[in-house]
Amino acid sequence: MPPHARQEAAPTTLHGETLEDNYRWMRDKSSPELVAYLEAENAYTHSVMAPTEALQAKLYAEMLSHIKETDESVPYRHRGWFYYVRTVERRQYPIHCRRLATGSDSHKFDPSQREHILLDVNQLAEGQPFMAVGEMSVSPDGSKLAYSTDNTGFRQYTMHVRDLRTGADLKDTAERVGSIEWAADSTTLFYTTEDAVTKRHDHLFRHRLGDAAAQDVVVYEEKDERFNLGVDKTRDGKYLLMEVGSHTTSEYRFLSAETPEGEFKTIAPRVDEQEYSVDHRDGLFYIQTNDVGKNFRVVTAPVESPDREFWSELIPMDKEAPLEDFELFASFCVSMRRRLGLPTLTVTTMGADGKLGGSREIDFPEPVYSAGANANPEFGTEKFRYSYQSLVSPASVYEYDVKSETSELLKQQEVPGGFDSSRYGSERVWVEAADGIKIPVSVVYLREYFKRDSKNPLYIYGYGSYGYPLPIGFSPSRLALLDRGVVIAYAHIRGGGEMGDLWHDAGKMMVKRNTFSDFIAVTEQLVAQGYGAKDRVAIEGGSAGGLLMGAVVNERPDLFRVVLSHVPFVDVMNTMLDASLPLTVAEYEEWGNPNEAEAFAYMRSYSPYDNLKAGDYPAMLVKTSLNDSQVMYWEPAKYVARLRTLKKNDTPLLLHINMDAGHGGASGRYDYLKEIAFDYAFLLTQLGVAA
Repeated sequence: MPPHARQEAAPTTLHGETLEDNYRWMRDKSSPELVAYLEAENAYTHSVMAPTEALQAKLYAEMLSHIKETDESVPYRHRGWFYYVRTVERRQYPIHCRRLATGSDSHKFDPSQREHILLDVNQLAEGQPFMAVGEMSVSPDGSKLAYSTDNTGFRQYTMHVRDLRTGADLKDTAERVGSIEWAADSTTLFYTTEDAVTKRHDHLFRHRLGDAAAQDVVVYEEKDERFNLGVDKTRDGKYLLMEVGSHTTSEYRFLSAETPEGEFKTIAPRVDEQEYSVDHRDGLFYIQTNDVGKNFRVVTAPVESPDREFWSELIPMDKEAPLEDFELFASFCVSMRRRLGLPTLTVTTMGADGKLGGSREIDFPEPVYSAGANANPEFGTEKFRYSYQSLVSPASVYEYDVKSETSELLKQQEVPGGFDSSRYGSERVWVEAADGIKIPVSVVYLREYFKRDSKNPLYIYGYGSYGYPLPIGFSPSRLALLDRGVVIAYAHIRGGGEMGDLWHDAGKMMVKRNTFSDFIAVTEQLVAQGYGAKDRVAIEGGSAGGLLMGAVVNERPDLFRVVLSHVPFVDVMNTMLDASLPLTVAEYEEWGNPNEAEAFAYMRSYSPYDNLKAGDYPAMLVKTSLNDSQVMYWEPAKYVARLRTLKKNDTPLLLHINMDAGHGGASGRYDYLKEIAFDYAFLLTQLGVAA
């Protein structure tokens, strides 16, 4: 039998309405009662899933068979070294390495040069249930590595500095560190730190190697709770950049990397609802900004007078194709736009005077794909490295030669186990939303099984928040579903960034419900068009995508057979009313501020936890982690506990808690595969798909 959670009234009254929260007691992480309850939920889940253990093992073996366990990334050249990452069979974590660069080749090192191991994450993980590396920054002289680690999953990182000549870590450390950057002297470090309660990065420190942490100088403190700090450097290495950013507004300050004890100067003061980012070339700042429209443009400004009144337009805004990113090099630049939801890369030469020359858009062969910049740390290069993949083509790294206007494939992800991309098909489908807007959907399937006959098991993935464009990438583990005849669809609903900031704006704040109605429309129309059977639809989402899962199931529980919900943001009202929680205040710009009556009423209308009601529900697997710092474990725990009291039918409702991880689940690659096998076993069993 499933565990029964104790109820204890803890109502909240605001704007004349009372929110009932009978499981607020679960927020006490130190409570033995809570731990016992979570362990009981895990025990129940494992008992229900016990009959699928053989299937889980089979799925895991299949997924592992499609992964080249011992592998190596394409090396990239930087300051006289080739840097790369390799993995070793049966080892959970990557190994970061480098070799001295000889000759002029941009991607092939001399194998006779000795390998230097910068960081073996397997060694860091010894004796730890979790290990994640945050930042890695090599000093300009190549002698030291600043890096940060988290051993709990709570995204609480400790900074370390390693002497790369000896391999030993120095005494220099700092706690709760975010971004890290070196000054030009290779002895001064800048780093940001987070507030202990809200986890907002609000301080920038300067550290000199050898000094105790107590001697570190506070360079800047950001007091506006909407904003976070970050520190970076221009690609040419000449300027340190301090970014102060919220979800909708940004401000940059700069300092010569040669004078680390100087004062950061503002490029352009923050203006609400205006964002910009910065790079540098030959005395000019190149600024990507949305000051004249949501689709962004590029302007330049002299270092001596960088404020808005001195901005000069270089690349105008395109009303049809939002500018997603801008990469700057010594003799060329790359504009990354989105057209009809798909990324484009345009390479443009630049003269010594800064004027733009000829442009060439890189060609991509498939109707549905992902592409973007790869590792390009060198400013003076004539080559641009980019990544490409699709739902049926494994991840590839290309290098574009600016002079010859040709691309060279450096490496494509090897997929062992007999993978043949021609067996799989992918499509871009356009679905009409409730208000007539066209929603793009990416679909992939196994050709030999696929017919639009309304009989297929159909799996739909969605997110739709924060302006994040859902990536259309290749997944070896996904073959376990495709090879069993499951049709897989990715819904690019409003709230995401597939069509730029306007697409994001159309699915947040007081129009957030567009995200949910879009997903329902996608499901209904894929079924109507024969892509799947109406009684064999599975859906999945995580984090803000877990909010999506909760909202659409509340609205249309009849539409879905199976739901996978990972670290779901389902307790919208209680979380957004608690300003002491990580992310809450900054998130007002995404969801709204429930302390305002109109926003409260709107958010209350879709909050999954608050809109549960008695009735029948699909089979549900809800997953969370005890050390999640973004969506606290108690949200899905409370949600499941409440749903158990209201659910009328006998479909399974399972809660699984990883007691040693955070927002992203298990940190080791083999452990993570086992988690996917667990999810797929649940999904396939509930859809009635043959093992």
